[in-house]
Amino acid sequence: MKKIFSNKYVRSGLLVLAGLFIGWLFFHSGHKAPEKQQLTEAKKQIWTCAMHPQIRLDHPGKCPICGMDLIPLTDYNSDAKMDSDAINFSKEAMELANVATSIVSFHQPVKDVRLYGKVQADERLLQNQVAQFSGRIEKLMVNFTGEPVHKGQLLALIYSPELITAQEELLEAAKSKASQPEIYEAAREKLLQWKLTASQVAQIENSGRVKTNFEVYANTSGIVTARRVNTGDYVSEGAVLFDVANLSDVWVLFDAYESDLPFLKVGDKIDFTLEALPGTHFSANIKFIDPVIDPVTRVANVRVEVSNAGGKLKPEMFASGVVRANLNQYKDKLVIPASAVLWTGKRSIVYVKQPNTKEMNFKMREVEIGPRLGNSYVVMSGLNEGEEIVTDGTFSVDAAAQLAGKPSMMNRGEPKPQKMSSMPGMKM
Repeated sequence: MKKIFSNKYVRSGLLVLAGLFIGWLFFHSGHKAPEKQQLTEAKKQIWTCAMHPQIRLDHPGKCPICGMDLIPLTDYNSDAKMDSDAINFSKEAMELANVATSIVSFHQPVKDVRLYGKVQADERLLQNQVAQFSGRIEKLMVNFTGEPVHKGQLLALIYSPELITAQEELLEAAKSKASQPEIYEAAREKLLQWKLTASQVAQIENSGRVKTNFEVYANTSGIVTARRVNTGDYVSEGAVLFDVANLSDVWVLFDAYESDLPFLKVGDKIDFTLEALPGTHFSANIKFIDPVIDPVTRVANVRVEVSNAGGKLKPEMFASGVVRANLNQYKDKLVIPASAVLWTGKRSIVYVKQPNTKEMNFKMREVEIGPRLGNSYVVMSGLNEGEEIVTDGTFSVDAAAQLAGKPSMMNRGEPKPQKMSSMPGMKM
């Protein structure tokens, strides 16, 4: 009887212990599951510094050593099957690292060529006012540079001994004009050769008196750009008295570097502004491109011609212009944003999104780029239309690839990428 009673209590105790154990398993596992899930979520993204890979944080921010923006290292929770050379970015990581992509497509390549230059006088409208006969400057009617003159205006009075002698010869020949007409005509022609007008010669002959001072008249209208004589100076025949520039039409001479010359041609339109006239826009077509490059500045002059009836454009004013050059020779080429390209000096690389993947997997690819078009590049080879590339945050993607040992700007991919350890060093 006593043995039966003992066995009964043993069985009951065992049942109670079994129940407690099952309950402990049930409640313990149910309590720890959320904690394990949170731990997995916490390990989803690790942030590090491109210059100090020993930094490992679970949130974005600044590197505590150098202050650079932290970049996402990798997605530990990713189950995607991707190329071993590709780097994976979660959507959250892309947003925090400001990574954006765009589709590669064809565009009309247009290059903005920016030029700088100055307003200059039209060389075809420059005149030298010269003395037609030798003598002494008795009086100047124009006394300073910048003074406007008009054609036919009196500029100076010159005392010329040669003209005095020629007048005396004319008056003597006029007395025997009927008997010796040849001598008379020769004396008269001599005065006309010194650019005296027929009316001046007739006035001398009719007055019968020798004129001592002779007038010099302007042969063009414009602005005096240089005064080369003073009162009392003796000048010889052909000596320059004044430089006169007609500014009714002016040139704007732009400096074009030799690297820009292939994109410029005669007839292209230049839109330009002047520092002295803010808010005023001008347009003109290229009339001439200098065939010779300056050996010192390495530029060639590009000339446009502008009407200046109001006189607002003055020589030596600074001008800034832009030529929108259509690069028809590259019309069948792809065009990508300049921010998508990382350039090492020898290689140009972009990061291409792997096709047929739901997640953002990017792989480095070398491309051959052509001329730069402002904020974009012409792609000669290496990309196909419709591919998706990183256009913003390219450096962040490349830094993540470097830290992961994947092919990157500084690493072509040989040898094969190694598996990351918990504290990897910088791979160069």
